[in-house]
Amino acid sequence: MAATPGQQTEGDRKHPVDETLPPFKMFTSGLQHVAAMYAGVVAPPMIVGPACGLSPTETAFLMGASLFTAGIATLLQTLGFWKVGAKLPFVNGVSFAGVTPMIAIGKSESPENALPIIFGAVIVAGVLGFVLAPYFSKLVRFFPPVVTGTVITLIGVSLLPVAFNWSQGGNQQAPDYGSLTNIGMAALTLVIVLVLRRVLRGFLQQIAILLGLIAGTLIAIPVGITNFSALAEADLIGFPTPFHFGAPQFTIAAIVSMCIVMLVCMTESTADMLALGKIVDRPADERTIEGGLRADTLGSAISPLFNGFANSAFAQNIGLVAMTKVRSRYVVATSGLILIVLGLCPMAASVISLVPLPVLGGAGIVLFGSVAASGIQTLASAAMEKGENALIVAAAVGIGLIPIAAPEFYHNFPKDMLVVLDSGISTGCLVAILLNLAFNHFGRKGADEPAAADAAPGAGADADAEAATGGEAATVGDVSGQGGGAGHGDDNGQGAADIPRQPDRGKVDDSGEPASSSAH
Repeated sequence: MAATPGQQTEGDRKHPVDETLPPFKMFTSGLQHVAAMYAGVVAPPMIVGPACGLSPTETAFLMGASLFTAGIATLLQTLGFWKVGAKLPFVNGVSFAGVTPMIAIGKSESPENALPIIFGAVIVAGVLGFVLAPYFSKLVRFFPPVVTGTVITLIGVSLLPVAFNWSQGGNQQAPDYGSLTNIGMAALTLVIVLVLRRVLRGFLQQIAILLGLIAGTLIAIPVGITNFSALAEADLIGFPTPFHFGAPQFTIAAIVSMCIVMLVCMTESTADMLALGKIVDRPADERTIEGGLRADTLGSAISPLFNGFANSAFAQNIGLVAMTKVRSRYVVATSGLILIVLGLCPMAASVISLVPLPVLGGAGIVLFGSVAASGIQTLASAAMEKGENALIVAAAVGIGLIPIAAPEFYHNFPKDMLVVLDSGISTGCLVAILLNLAFNHFGRKGADEPAAADAAPGAGADADAEAATGGEAATVGDVSGQGGGAGHGDDNGQGAADIPRQPDRGKVDDSGEPASSSAH
């Protein structure tokens, strides 16, 4: 039926991911993302700088450079060009996966050579990752709901200790670490955020996290845990001069170490993209993951030119998208612009840093918990009544929790292996993938044939998947079965044979809203 004049047709409606908001909403929503991830961006340079023998002033310069390069990487991811960028609301920043090997490099090299060697290794690792992105993205077929749900849950659970550490003060050597004041401020901020989410409506409800951070910071001033020294000492303008610490140097050991880190980052980013694709109702297909990995790795290769480190997607911001329901990638692109401004203006960056870590920790509990909740929702669609799938989740979650529950568990292992083993997300992801292959792929063809034979003629793959899952066909990255085609169904509730190159990104229902997955 033809559309009447002035009426939008279904094809004309933009997916919420591609919508632009009014300028004020765009800025405040973007600022909320920056506030949520600011501490995560500046923490690695705060740790690596002293390990490489930098003075407090040089470490502050390194922090500004990390903000600047995080902004560039975020713009590459959200706006993109050519085949670069997932074009999803992803915030990119310095990856924690590289902190341990960079500290090791800093301690083994002289202070004047440490950072140039690190930067050289990051450049090589970024270029290698960019080349591998098209091949790495094909692994998406091995990320059905039983795997993605497990990994998303581990992402949220693995981030919660970060929020708990912030809630105690962030610095374990400080005399007030874990004090009643710090924990009380975290608890108060948590309550404020929950109350605001409950009583506010519309846009104000969407920025409840930002409002909670502002309220918590204002309350923290008379309490005495807000530090204004960084604001007093900050310069107004400070451009991250290229190769400020010297031209990059290339050594084999450092390059191998950072290449392993890059593979870890790519594994985590793949899981993050699948998670965010579900949350925003735009399933991440092979092409999306390929573009997202290219943005990650290109941003990482460019970062050392401006004294930055390897970048990857920030999982905590996935929780913010899930909680606020603001899915526009242009909001996150605005975050990227804000990060660039903060990197160019140390004084502006210092304003954001006024938020005390206990306040940020209280809000972080909600943010990171939201990620874990999304993972649990995904697992609910993963045919858990199948004993094999329950076993996959049990083993992967158990192994993934080892670095959290027993941080010294792997202390006798070679240091190079710790890059992977100390990341519960990476180990849990690898275990889930391998067990899924063992239980649901290898040797399953004959077991699946009866289900296919029982399907009604002409029903095809959807009927096969429906028979395997008890009535709900699913596609890769879309547990509702509306991601653009299903393949042969297996026991994990996932169409596994045919991976759609480009799902229907503009699908909407009669209300004008995107068709959403039943898992959300």
